[in-house]
Amino acid sequence: MKKTKILRNLWYGLSSNQRFLIRRLYYLPVDLFDKITGKTNKYVPPRGCIYTGSPSSAENYLKQGDFQLELLIEEIDLMPSDKVLDIGSGVGRTAIALTTYLDKSGSYDGFDVVKKGVDWCNSGIGNDFPNFKFKYVSLFNDLYNTSKNSALDFVFPYQDNSFTKIFTFSVFTHMMLEEIQHYFKEIQRVLTKDGQCFSTFFLYDSEDEDYAGTRAHLNFPKKGDDGFRLMHENVKSGNIAIHKTKLDNMLKTAGLIRVKTIDGFWKDEVQDLSKKEYQDIVIFKSI
Repeated sequence: MKKTKILRNLWYGLSSNQRFLIRRLYYLPVDLFDKITGKTNKYVPPRGCIYTGSPSSAENYLKQGDFQLELLIEEIDLMPSDKVLDIGSGVGRTAIALTTYLDKSGSYDGFDVVKKGVDWCNSGIGNDFPNFKFKYVSLFNDLYNTSKNSALDFVFPYQDNSFTKIFTFSVFTHMMLEEIQHYFKEIQRVLTKDGQCFSTFFLYDSEDEDYAGTRAHLNFPKKGDDGFRLMHENVKSGNIAIHKTKLDNMLKTAGLIRVKTIDGFWKDEVQDLSKKEYQDIVIFKSI
Protein backbone atom coordinates (compact mmCIF):
# COMPACT_ATOMS: atom_id res chain seq x y z
CA MET A 1 0.00 0.00 0.00
CA LYS A 2 2.79 2.45 0.96
CA LYS A 3 4.87 1.56 -2.10
CA THR A 4 1.83 2.02 -4.35
CA LYS A 5 1.22 5.47 -2.88
CA ILE A 6 4.84 6.52 -3.40
CA LEU A 7 4.85 5.39 -7.04
CA ARG A 8 1.50 7.04 -7.65
CA ASN A 9 2.75 10.35 -6.20
CA LEU A 10 5.85 10.21 -8.39
CA TRP A 11 3.86 9.47 -11.53
CA TYR A 12 1.21 12.11 -10.93
CA GLY A 13 3.89 14.62 -10.00
CA LEU A 14 4.98 14.64 -13.65
CA SER A 15 3.42 16.77 -16.36
CA SER A 16 1.29 15.10 -19.04
CA ASN A 17 4.06 15.59 -21.62
CA GLN A 18 6.61 14.02 -19.27
CA ARG A 19 4.37 10.99 -18.75
CA PHE A 20 3.95 10.62 -22.53
CA LEU A 21 7.73 10.79 -23.03
CA ILE A 22 8.55 8.28 -20.30
CA ARG A 23 6.00 5.84 -21.70
CA ARG A 24 7.44 6.24 -25.20
CA LEU A 25 11.03 5.65 -24.02
CA TYR A 26 10.09 2.73 -21.76
CA TYR A 27 8.46 0.80 -24.61
CA LEU A 28 10.91 1.84 -27.33
CA PRO A 29 13.00 -1.39 -27.29
CA VAL A 30 9.99 -3.69 -27.64
CA ASP A 31 8.43 -1.37 -30.23
CA LEU A 32 11.61 -1.63 -32.30
CA PHE A 33 11.58 -5.41 -31.91
CA ASP A 34 7.93 -5.55 -33.07
CA LYS A 35 8.84 -3.51 -36.15
CA ILE A 36 11.87 -5.64 -37.01
CA THR A 37 9.94 -8.90 -36.62
CA GLY A 38 6.90 -7.64 -38.52
CA LYS A 39 4.55 -7.88 -35.55
CA THR A 40 2.81 -4.61 -36.29
CA ASN A 41 -0.52 -3.56 -37.77
CA LYS A 42 -1.28 -0.57 -39.96
CA TYR A 43 -3.92 0.78 -37.58
CA VAL A 44 -2.35 -0.16 -34.23
CA PRO A 45 0.06 2.40 -32.71
CA PRO A 46 3.38 1.38 -31.12
CA ARG A 47 3.01 0.38 -27.46
CA GLY A 48 4.71 3.55 -26.30
CA CYS A 49 2.04 5.63 -28.02
CA ILE A 50 -0.89 3.82 -26.39
CA TYR A 51 -1.90 6.19 -23.59
CA THR A 52 -5.25 4.59 -22.73
CA GLY A 53 -5.61 1.10 -21.30
CA SER A 54 -2.69 -1.29 -21.19
CA PRO A 55 -0.02 -1.00 -23.91
CA SER A 56 0.09 -4.31 -25.73
CA SER A 57 1.16 -6.07 -28.89
CA ALA A 58 -0.75 -5.38 -32.09
CA GLU A 59 -2.34 -8.83 -31.84
CA ASN A 60 -3.63 -8.24 -28.31
CA TYR A 61 -4.68 -4.68 -29.11
CA LEU A 62 -6.91 -5.95 -31.90
CA LYS A 63 -8.35 -8.59 -29.57
CA GLN A 64 -9.16 -5.88 -27.00
CA GLY A 65 -11.02 -3.89 -29.63
CA ASP A 66 -12.95 -6.98 -30.74
CA PHE A 67 -13.91 -7.61 -27.11
CA GLN A 68 -15.21 -4.07 -26.75
CA LEU A 69 -17.25 -4.50 -29.92
CA GLU A 70 -18.74 -7.70 -28.50
CA LEU A 71 -19.78 -5.80 -25.36
CA LEU A 72 -21.46 -3.08 -27.43
CA ILE A 73 -23.36 -5.64 -29.50
CA GLU A 74 -24.44 -7.57 -26.41
CA GLU A 75 -25.34 -4.68 -24.11
CA ILE A 76 -26.75 -1.94 -26.38
CA ASP A 77 -27.65 -4.02 -29.43
CA LEU A 78 -25.18 -2.22 -31.67
CA MET A 79 -26.19 -2.68 -35.31
CA PRO A 80 -24.12 -2.29 -38.51
CA SER A 81 -26.36 0.61 -39.58
CA ASP A 82 -26.01 2.60 -36.34
CA LYS A 83 -24.75 6.18 -36.18
CA VAL A 84 -22.06 5.87 -33.51
CA LEU A 85 -20.29 8.43 -31.32
CA ASP A 86 -17.11 7.41 -29.50
CA ILE A 87 -16.33 9.88 -26.71
CA GLY A 88 -12.64 9.63 -25.98
CA SER A 89 -11.63 7.79 -29.15
CA GLY A 90 -8.01 7.49 -28.02
CA VAL A 91 -5.81 5.75 -30.56
CA GLY A 92 -8.60 3.78 -32.18
CA ARG A 93 -8.88 0.62 -30.08
CA THR A 94 -12.64 0.27 -30.59
CA ALA A 95 -12.75 2.06 -33.92
CA ILE A 96 -10.55 -0.56 -35.60
CA ALA A 97 -13.02 -3.31 -34.72
CA LEU A 98 -15.94 -1.19 -35.92
CA THR A 99 -14.40 -0.78 -39.39
CA THR A 100 -15.36 -4.39 -40.17
CA TYR A 101 -18.77 -4.16 -38.46
CA LEU A 102 -20.44 -0.91 -39.49
CA ASP A 103 -21.82 -0.97 -43.01
CA LYS A 104 -22.05 1.89 -45.51
CA SER A 105 -25.31 3.12 -43.99
CA GLY A 106 -23.66 3.33 -40.58
CA SER A 107 -21.15 5.93 -39.43
CA TYR A 108 -18.55 6.52 -36.75
CA ASP A 109 -17.56 9.81 -35.15
CA GLY A 110 -15.00 10.09 -32.39
CA PHE A 111 -13.30 12.88 -30.52
CA ASP A 112 -10.42 13.07 -28.07
CA VAL A 113 -8.40 15.62 -26.09
CA VAL A 114 -5.04 14.15 -27.17
CA LYS A 115 -4.05 15.43 -30.61
CA LYS A 116 -1.48 12.72 -31.32
CA GLY A 117 -4.19 10.08 -30.91
CA VAL A 118 -6.58 11.85 -33.28
CA ASP A 119 -3.83 12.41 -35.86
CA TRP A 120 -2.91 8.73 -35.71
CA CYS A 121 -6.51 7.63 -36.28
CA ASN A 122 -7.12 10.06 -39.12
CA SER A 123 -3.93 9.05 -40.93
CA GLY A 124 -4.94 5.39 -40.89
CA ILE A 125 -8.58 4.54 -40.23
CA GLY A 126 -9.97 7.91 -41.30
CA ASN A 127 -7.98 7.82 -44.52
CA ASP A 128 -9.20 4.34 -45.48
CA PHE A 129 -12.81 4.52 -44.25
CA PRO A 130 -14.77 7.63 -45.38
CA ASN A 131 -17.55 7.06 -42.83
CA PHE A 132 -15.06 7.23 -39.91
CA LYS A 133 -14.27 10.73 -38.65
CA PHE A 134 -12.04 11.77 -35.73
CA LYS A 135 -11.91 15.23 -34.17
CA TYR A 136 -9.37 16.79 -31.83
CA VAL A 137 -10.87 18.94 -29.08
CA SER A 138 -8.44 21.11 -27.13
CA LEU A 139 -9.69 20.74 -23.56
CA PHE A 140 -7.85 20.81 -20.26
CA ASN A 141 -7.36 17.48 -18.56
CA ASP A 142 -4.64 17.29 -15.91
CA LEU A 143 -3.86 13.73 -16.94
CA TYR A 144 -3.63 14.27 -20.72
CA ASN A 145 -3.82 17.88 -21.89
CA THR A 146 -2.55 21.26 -20.60
CA SER A 147 -4.96 23.32 -22.72
CA LYS A 148 -6.75 26.16 -20.92
CA ASN A 149 -10.11 25.36 -22.53
CA SER A 150 -12.60 23.94 -20.05
CA ALA A 151 -14.70 20.84 -20.66
CA LEU A 152 -17.51 22.70 -18.90
CA ASP A 153 -17.83 25.04 -21.90
CA PHE A 154 -17.43 22.38 -24.57
CA VAL A 155 -20.37 21.84 -26.90
CA PHE A 156 -20.17 18.55 -28.78
CA PRO A 157 -19.62 19.50 -32.47
CA TYR A 158 -22.70 17.61 -33.65
CA GLN A 159 -26.35 18.37 -34.29
CA ASP A 160 -29.17 17.36 -31.93
CA ASN A 161 -30.34 13.73 -32.27
CA SER A 162 -27.34 12.76 -34.40
CA PHE A 163 -26.44 9.38 -32.90
CA THR A 164 -28.32 6.16 -32.25
CA LYS A 165 -25.52 4.74 -30.07
CA ILE A 166 -22.90 6.48 -27.94
CA PHE A 167 -20.14 4.85 -25.93
CA THR A 168 -17.26 5.72 -23.65
CA PHE A 169 -14.58 3.34 -22.42
CA SER A 170 -12.66 4.62 -19.39
CA VAL A 171 -13.53 8.28 -20.02
CA PHE A 172 -15.76 9.14 -17.07
CA THR A 173 -13.11 7.59 -14.84
CA HIS A 174 -10.78 10.47 -15.84
CA MET A 175 -12.99 13.54 -15.52
CA MET A 176 -14.14 15.74 -12.68
CA LEU A 177 -17.70 15.43 -11.48
CA GLU A 178 -18.95 18.73 -12.91
CA GLU A 179 -17.38 17.90 -16.27
CA ILE A 180 -19.14 14.54 -16.33
CA GLN A 181 -22.43 16.27 -15.56
CA HIS A 182 -21.94 18.60 -18.51
CA TYR A 183 -21.09 15.69 -20.82
CA PHE A 184 -24.27 13.91 -19.71
CA LYS A 185 -26.28 16.93 -20.88
CA GLU A 186 -24.50 16.93 -24.23
CA ILE A 187 -25.05 13.19 -24.61
CA GLN A 188 -28.76 13.68 -24.01
CA ARG A 189 -28.80 16.40 -26.68
CA VAL A 190 -27.05 14.46 -29.48
CA LEU A 191 -28.59 11.05 -28.70
CA THR A 192 -31.70 10.04 -30.60
CA LYS A 193 -34.90 9.51 -28.64
CA ASP A 194 -34.58 5.72 -28.70
CA GLY A 195 -30.78 5.68 -28.57
CA GLN A 196 -28.59 4.15 -25.87
CA CYS A 197 -25.28 5.02 -24.26
CA PHE A 198 -22.70 2.55 -22.94
CA SER A 199 -20.18 3.92 -20.43
CA THR A 200 -17.71 2.51 -17.92
CA PHE A 201 -17.15 3.85 -14.41
CA PHE A 202 -15.65 3.03 -11.06
CA LEU A 203 -18.76 2.81 -8.88
CA TYR A 204 -19.31 2.19 -5.19
CA ASP A 205 -22.14 2.37 -2.67
CA SER A 206 -22.35 2.91 1.06
CA GLU A 207 -21.57 -0.75 1.80
CA ASP A 208 -18.26 -0.90 -0.06
CA GLU A 209 -17.06 2.73 0.10
CA ASP A 210 -14.50 2.11 2.85
CA TYR A 211 -13.11 -0.85 0.96
CA ALA A 212 -12.86 1.18 -2.27
CA GLY A 213 -10.83 3.77 -0.38
CA THR A 214 -8.41 1.43 1.36
CA ARG A 215 -7.97 -1.68 -0.82
CA ALA A 216 -4.38 -2.68 -1.53
CA HIS A 217 -4.16 -2.02 -5.26
CA LEU A 218 -6.50 0.27 -7.18
CA ASN A 219 -7.99 2.48 -4.48
CA PHE A 220 -9.57 5.90 -4.02
CA PRO A 221 -8.34 7.27 -0.67
CA LYS A 222 -9.39 10.91 -1.15
CA LYS A 223 -13.08 11.41 -0.32
CA GLY A 224 -14.86 14.26 -2.06
CA ASP A 225 -17.65 16.35 -0.60
CA ASP A 226 -20.44 15.10 -2.79
CA GLY A 227 -20.57 11.43 -3.67
CA PHE A 228 -17.17 10.77 -5.20
CA ARG A 229 -13.66 9.62 -4.32
CA LEU A 230 -10.32 10.41 -5.99
CA MET A 231 -7.21 8.33 -6.52
CA HIS A 232 -4.98 11.40 -6.10
CA GLU A 233 -6.03 14.79 -4.73
CA ASN A 234 -3.64 16.80 -6.94
CA VAL A 235 -4.49 15.10 -10.24
CA LYS A 236 -8.26 15.11 -10.17
CA SER A 237 -8.52 13.45 -13.59
CA GLY A 238 -6.17 10.64 -12.54
CA ASN A 239 -9.07 8.38 -11.57
CA ILE A 240 -12.44 9.06 -9.97
CA ALA A 241 -14.99 6.74 -8.39
CA ILE A 242 -18.65 7.77 -8.07
CA HIS A 243 -21.33 6.73 -5.61
CA LYS A 244 -24.15 4.94 -7.43
CA THR A 245 -26.82 7.24 -5.96
CA LYS A 246 -24.85 10.29 -7.06
CA LEU A 247 -24.58 8.89 -10.57
CA ASP A 248 -28.33 8.33 -10.78
CA ASN A 249 -28.96 11.91 -9.64
CA MET A 250 -26.52 13.27 -12.22
CA LEU A 251 -28.17 11.28 -15.00
CA LYS A 252 -31.63 12.45 -13.95
CA THR A 253 -30.47 16.08 -13.94
CA ALA A 254 -29.38 15.63 -17.55
CA GLY A 255 -32.64 14.00 -18.63
CA LEU A 256 -31.16 10.50 -18.66
CA ILE A 257 -31.87 7.30 -16.77
CA ARG A 258 -29.75 4.29 -15.89
CA VAL A 259 -31.35 1.14 -17.28
CA LYS A 260 -28.69 -1.44 -16.48
CA THR A 261 -25.48 -1.88 -14.49
CA ILE A 262 -22.96 -4.64 -15.07
CA ASP A 263 -20.49 -4.87 -12.21
CA GLY A 264 -16.83 -5.03 -13.14
CA PHE A 265 -14.22 -7.04 -11.27
CA TRP A 266 -12.02 -4.13 -10.14
CA LYS A 267 -13.22 -4.51 -6.53
CA ASP A 268 -13.10 -8.29 -6.37
CA GLU A 269 -10.70 -9.68 -3.77
CA VAL A 270 -10.77 -12.87 -5.82
CA GLN A 271 -11.77 -12.21 -9.41
CA ASP A 272 -15.25 -13.36 -10.31
CA LEU A 273 -14.61 -15.04 -13.66
CA SER A 274 -18.21 -14.52 -14.72
CA LYS A 275 -17.55 -10.78 -14.96
CA LYS A 276 -16.26 -9.69 -18.35
CA GLU A 277 -15.07 -6.12 -17.79
CA TYR A 278 -12.66 -4.60 -15.26
CA GLN A 279 -14.65 -1.38 -14.82
CA ASP A 280 -18.35 -1.14 -14.05
CA ILE A 281 -20.59 -0.78 -17.10
CA VAL A 282 -23.66 1.46 -17.10
CA ILE A 283 -26.26 1.55 -19.86
CA PHE A 284 -28.42 4.66 -19.97
CA LYS A 285 -30.85 6.46 -22.26
CA SER A 286 -33.07 9.53 -22.38
CA ILE A 287 -35.98 9.67 -19.95
